[in-house]
Amino acid sequence: MLSTLYAAFARRRRELYAARPDLRRRLRRPVISVGNLAVGGRGKTPTVACLARQLVDMGERPAILSRGYGRRKVDDGVVVVRDPDGIRADLDRSGDEPLMLARQLPGVSVLASSDRYLAGCLAERHLGATVHVLDDGFQHLQLDRDVDLVIVAGEDLEADARTLPGGRLREPPDTLLAADAVLAADARVFALGPQPRNAPFEVFSMRRTMGTAQFGAPLAGSAPAARSFAFAGIARPPDFFEGLRAAGHELAGTRGFRDHHRYSRGDLDRVVSAAKAAGAARLLTTEKDFVRLLPFRPFPMPVGWVPLTMEPDPLPEFRRWLAGALAGARDLWPHGNATD
Repeated sequence: MLSTLYAAFARRRRELYAARPDLRRRLRRPVISVGNLAVGGRGKTPTVACLARQLVDMGERPAILSRGYGRRKVDDGVVVVRDPDGIRADLDRSGDEPLMLARQLPGVSVLASSDRYLAGCLAERHLGATVHVLDDGFQHLQLDRDVDLVIVAGEDLEADARTLPGGRLREPPDTLLAADAVLAADARVFALGPQPRNAPFEVFSMRRTMGTAQFGAPLAGSAPAARSFAFAGIARPPDFFEGLRAAGHELAGTRGFRDHHRYSRGDLDRVVSAAKAAGAARLLTTEKDFVRLLPFRPFPMPVGWVPLTMEPDPLPEFRRWLAGALAGARDLWPHGNATD
């Protein structure tokens, strides 16, 4: 019952913003939103990173606008996590995902603020942004956008999928009609959702790749077959652990934490103790978790993070579509020209 009411409210809210464009604020440069239907676990942050890299390759100067979830020091206004020249904020002021993106993306501006419009204005006027990437933006209807990308998994489209609080969906699946492109996180999307030729939006597959573990220095016995202890504080830790095993890592044990968990020295000590008791010589975690562990360096045992990339597939086709969407936005809103 509560999920039904929540779904009705979500639909009504979206209808209100569609009928009242004056409720939205518009930036001068094009805005590309990356979001999802479900609460976490869809690869949104790696997708944002991929999109930013593609925009840089296309000659753009992107600014990532993030809410900065989990910040300990929530200042009024805007925190510039990274400008084109370097990182300007620490974990407490930026949040884990913005700091992770800032470490990955030299030359890209990353800003954290509850007011994404204000962050975008700063990026345009002072950081030379030609396009904005709205991180986790599908439900952020207060800011107008030119392109809505939505990451969807098959389970989001199942007949029994429910919205909060009884399920994991932020909005019901029919709100995908507001998307410009759906990024399919798995093949089941094509079986359960509209086929690409019939969909009112573009549909692209997503290629998910788990990279080689990264350590601060080369390690003896650092091949995937070496015994490791894995831990993660993300939306779906078991998915990360299974990915490690599929990549050839032998895991002596695992430990999951809630998403965005802020580690303490005691947490790290307990993980290290569990790893040593299980006979592991090193720890493996996600890049987002590694960023949250930086205050505790030097670590009592080797800690490596495993990069995850998400790319639309085929990537050249997606780039052509994106370039066309941006050109269309700039034709519609002349102030959005990259050469202004």
